[in-house]
Amino acid sequence: YTILSKVHSDRNVYPSAGVLFVHVLEREYFKGEFPPYPKPGEISNDPITFNTNLMGYPDRPGWLRYIQRTPYSDGVLYGSPTVENVGKPTIIEITAYNRRTFETARHNLIINIMSAEGDFPLPYQAEFFIRNMNVEEMLASEVLGDFLGAVKNVWQPERLNAINITSALDRGGRVPLPINDMKEGVYVMVGADVPFSSCLREVENPQNQLRCSQEMEPVITCDKKFRTQFHIDWCKISLVDNTKQVSTFQEVIRGEGILPDGGEYKPPSDTLKSRDYYSDFLITLAVPSAIALVLFLILAYIMCCRREGVEKRNMQTPDIQLVHHSAIQKSTKELRDMSKNREIAWPLSTLPVFHPVTGEIVPPLHTDSYDNTSMPLMQTQQ
Repeated sequence: YTILSKVHSDRNVYPSAGVLFVHVLEREYFKGEFPPYPKPGEISNDPITFNTNLMGYPDRPGWLRYIQRTPYSDGVLYGSPTVENVGKPTIIEITAYNRRTFETARHNLIINIMSAEGDFPLPYQAEFFIRNMNVEEMLASEVLGDFLGAVKNVWQPERLNAINITSALDRGGRVPLPINDMKEGVYVMVGADVPFSSCLREVENPQNQLRCSQEMEPVITCDKKFRTQFHIDWCKISLVDNTKQVSTFQEVIRGEGILPDGGEYKPPSDTLKSRDYYSDFLITLAVPSAIALVLFLILAYIMCCRREGVEKRNMQTPDIQLVHHSAIQKSTKELRDMSKNREIAWPLSTLPVFHPVTGEIVPPLHTDSYDNTSMPLMQTQQ
């Protein structure tokens, strides 16, 4: 049902196209690549993480995925190779990082994808959503074997293969809350060579469709064969019959709005001629700077060198106007000086008349010679 292999240096594996491929990166193997703890006899339990990528590229092929929950758990490479990759060896670089000593170890995994035996792909495919499993739990050989055994018991096919496994998070699911040991959920696609059984077809009944629309569990007779270990969401099951699918390809009729075929894209040559940017520099920087400098000099000449001054203004002003202006200034200054020296009595309305406690007449608080220009209008009561 699945190809399960251990990690070894420069290991060759031979998965089949359209069949689930699983490769486990075991921490126990890589522990021998790193030095042990200083104390002899102590069990080494270093945190180890893995990085996987296609040789010469920063990431893995599109069909291959990788998961590792914690640095203290094994890593898993899994995916379903496609027909396009048949016959093309894929070299995956596996780099192990020791998070205690910061040392690394690298191994190569050579994946030689083989063509599947018999009809490929299998014409009848069903995708189940298992709510009580995470993807790394489902990838274990014994768990996946139990699930395929339950499906085979319900479906009764001659050939049954696990095609692909996908985490619910990759389908837009949310990360579950860390309570009650909640799981993310996993989608498992299997293929068979016989039509779907009546049990699997029960989900298409109108009654079950109505219950699914009301967010209620449908009534499936074979659910008890899965319920002991797998909680399947029957409302999310997908049944695909490739024998009845009609090609939806339509010939494109060229007309308005469709560009003609221009052939293959031809990128420019690697050997490009050098370009002189001196003229561009003169146009974009030198010319505007020169114009701004000329305008600045003209403005400076007008403001600094063309000032008439006070003397020239007085020479162009009639004498009688200057005499009048001077007389007005002198009169204004004389009035201001006289207003500072004047002495007047305070208004009676601003002075206290009776003492607030004894009721006696209160004399003025200032003398006649006091400078009233520096005193406030309202006096403080004593």
